[in-house]
Amino acid sequence: TEPQSGDNILSTLISPLSTLKIKKIVKCDNALYGFIAFLSCLHAYIYWSDFMINPFKKTGGVDFLVVGLGNPGREYENTRHNAGFITLNRLSEKYSIDVSRLKYHALTGTGTINGKKVMLMKPQTFMNKSGEAVREAMNFYKLSPSDVVIISDDISLEPGRLRIRRKGSDGGQKGLRSIFTLCGSSEFPRIKMGVGSKPEFFDLADWVLSKFSKDEMTDFSAAAESACDAVSLIIGGDIDKAMNLYNSKIR
Repeated sequence: TEPQSGDNILSTLISPLSTLKIKKIVKCDNALYGFIAFLSCLHAYIYWSDFMINPFKKTGGVDFLVVGLGNPGREYENTRHNAGFITLNRLSEKYSIDVSRLKYHALTGTGTINGKKVMLMKPQTFMNKSGEAVREAMNFYKLSPSDVVIISDDISLEPGRLRIRRKGSDGGQKGLRSIFTLCGSSEFPRIKMGVGSKPEFFDLADWVLSKFSKDEMTDFSAAAESACDAVSLIIGGDIDKAMNLYNSKIR
């Protein structure tokens, strides 16, 4: 048979098993064959050495997971407890990321924010089981808590305010509690969106499931814009700058 082209020769170097096939593909003398065999073995050594040093190294997928907390269903749209969903919707619009693929018990979408590949997530498990979706995605992509940004509601802040934290307690927010419990850590960067404190005559559950007034939604929407900018900073490694710019300021 005729000798193969240089491209065919190079393609045989990709697999560590290529030396088993090389004699059938290219005519070469013993010295050249030995050199190609050496390169193939070197390739295999480098690959497996790297794997043994760090078998859980990320080799693709996503760099960050951004999770907006809320409850699925039309009856919960634009309620205070769905502040995370509302903010994530604005984030998806700003960066043209379609969040519609059902995966990991959540609606998801992937795109790029601040040069990083990011998955946006809206868990469909209801608030109290949000950790199920987050844990599954973290395990699949081998993400650490510092690679996950959580956006949730906070009744201690008025609409139009937000608070960014590097880590901390769940503050009574059951979605955060589920994530911390199932993932075994509370060291998740998070953005807390103000939804207003509960009036005396309101039950807490009824309050967080109530809808924003028109004026409140205007203020909240401005804070959501700031939260989008904060997410970009956090992903870029500038969480301190995000906290200095946006913590508890009326936007």
